[in-house]
Amino acid sequence: MDTLTHALSGALLVYTASRSTSKTDGLPLRIQMAAGFAAAAFPDLDFVLRAINTLTYLNWHQGPTHSLLMLPIWAYLLAQLFSRITRKRYSWRTFFIPACLGIAIHIAGDFITAYGIMLFAPLTLQRFSLPLVFVVDLWFSLFIIAGLISAFIFPRQKIVAIPAFIGLFGYVLSLWILQERAINTGQAFAEAQGYPHTKINVLPQPFSPLHWKVIVNHEQHYHVALINLGHTQDTITHTSDVNLLQKFMTAYQHTTMAHWQYYSLLGKPSADTTLARTAWYQPDLADFRRFSVFPALERIQHKTDETCVWFFDLRFSLPVLPPSFRYGMCRNHATHKWRMLQHESTFWID
Repeated sequence: MDTLTHALSGALLVYTASRSTSKTDGLPLRIQMAAGFAAAAFPDLDFVLRAINTLTYLNWHQGPTHSLLMLPIWAYLLAQLFSRITRKRYSWRTFFIPACLGIAIHIAGDFITAYGIMLFAPLTLQRFSLPLVFVVDLWFSLFIIAGLISAFIFPRQKIVAIPAFIGLFGYVLSLWILQERAINTGQAFAEAQGYPHTKINVLPQPFSPLHWKVIVNHEQHYHVALINLGHTQDTITHTSDVNLLQKFMTAYQHTTMAHWQYYSLLGKPSADTTLARTAWYQPDLADFRRFSVFPALERIQHKTDETCVWFFDLRFSLPVLPPSFRYGMCRNHATHKWRMLQHESTFWID
């Protein structure tokens, strides 16, 4: 989830749970909310790992800073920092609960996205997620913003923020129901095709809670469809005057008209399959293999002096746009040595 939404949710939660006081030994509400705001943004400081390289960041993003086991440690350190910022006018103990609440709601927010968080680091680096919300969800953010506006208008009436959390809970519950419908679409396709031992994964998509990506996974062979659970009109044919957003939106079709695309880790059976397998298992690509959940071959690029084999993760592909986080191994025709390359994409994080 985007960092601003995280931070706002921390401020709203602290507002709802706080005690209004202006005593010298207590923490004023505005400072409590500021602490919750900062604490809820804190876990995304793992972004500094991007300075090392992208793959280090990708493998450790939403890692220890998002751990429930380490939450008290981070909250204590933040509480000490907040106390020092106020020149110890307020004890670190008064900041501890707001810091805990801010970090906790950040963890909850990222848990319901598709990336996966290391919930129990450092005991285990396994990632957990319940992918219901896209990383940027306007409706989710609007519930929080509405709650904060109510808090601003009625600063002493904590009950005005409760409808925002009730709305959020109802919204997430509706997404859970939509997720089940998307899973059923994948199961129906797998049964119709006679695919045994398949795994059905569904991922939330941008701009609408009705947009889902369905991935039918059969031993690193994938059938992928972009569906709109509320869309019933006929498939739209793109014309030259259709803008990029329109093309994006119409890529998501009703389940009865879904276009299933085939992907594979090594591509379609051909003479290049061996080349793709050799490239995939190169030592330099180990960090990308560790990061990828649905790795697929994008293309094999034949150049004058080298051949490059490009891979991507199906989690990070969107309609119309090139996939994010594409990595390739290139073999020199003369020396037969391999080198790893990262392909630039649409977004600056790539």
